[in-house]
Amino acid sequence: MICVPVPLLVRWLRAAGESSRLRLLTLCAEGALSVSDLAQALKQSEPRVSRHLKILCEAGLTERLRQGQWVHYRVADDAAAASFVRGLLAQADRRDPQLTLDRIAVRAAAAPETPGTSHGAESRLGRALAGFVTAADPGAAPGTALVVGVTHPELLESAARGSRHCVALASSRRAAQGARAFAERRGFSCRVIKASSPEAASASDLARAGSSFDVIVLDHPAASGAALAQVLAHARRVVAPAGRVWIFEPYDSLESGRGRIVEHPLARLRRLLGAAGLVCERLSPVEADGEHVLAAVARAAAADAPQSINAAGMRP
Repeated sequence: MICVPVPLLVRWLRAAGESSRLRLLTLCAEGALSVSDLAQALKQSEPRVSRHLKILCEAGLTERLRQGQWVHYRVADDAAAASFVRGLLAQADRRDPQLTLDRIAVRAAAAPETPGTSHGAESRLGRALAGFVTAADPGAAPGTALVVGVTHPELLESAARGSRHCVALASSRRAAQGARAFAERRGFSCRVIKASSPEAASASDLARAGSSFDVIVLDHPAASGAALAQVLAHARRVVAPAGRVWIFEPYDSLESGRGRIVEHPLARLRRLLGAAGLVCERLSPVEADGEHVLAAVARAAAADAPQSINAAGMRP
């Protein structure tokens, strides 16, 4: 048993005694991770996560580790600090819904890269999602496309090759670099923008991207619940009158209602689309690589179109 001075123990407790920092310690205990990976997992901005990490580092609970051009964070090697973190985390329920979602998100964000691939590597699931787009709208005319999230490069390529102008919003600098490298390697053109926050779909980000897109692809948007509803509302405002919104959403983020499923995922996604002023045209579950995704395509609701007013001042 390792004993530490009481002032140091109090310092550790103060550093770890905050929900975001406790989540960061849980993730860093499983391996070294970059700020981008951690920000994407916590769905917080990189500056905010960096401030939390600074507090943990100054307390001696985590340490910085430079790996090439990236700086990663892990639990400190100091025996006493590491023992404290292990003991603290042993008290946490690993089945906690928030901690479970954090682990899933960070595994996706920090997926190892192999030679010739980029962050967000090609996969059977990505090909299946791109196939859903082709099957649902095989003769789409070239136009403008916005891709929110670059988790699956196959969707990015499908949107870029099917449009005369494509813009992509990436949730982190690492994801943006990977998307640019993939586009260059595959020989297609797409303007890639790093979003101002991990959610990658704020009103300011969409304003930077442009307006009136014929195609909007939401590839695993880093949002759920009310945040996802807001993402869909933003998408509705910038989709062209005759355009389409495609959304590819993991089952787990749709099912996470404080650890309890209160509404069927298909019904919930259809409801969220309707609340945003979008009419769902097709909705289907897609499964590959052990992952379950809901794929949907929607158009603007007819009720959103301007209505004429007759001589009596009444709408028909």
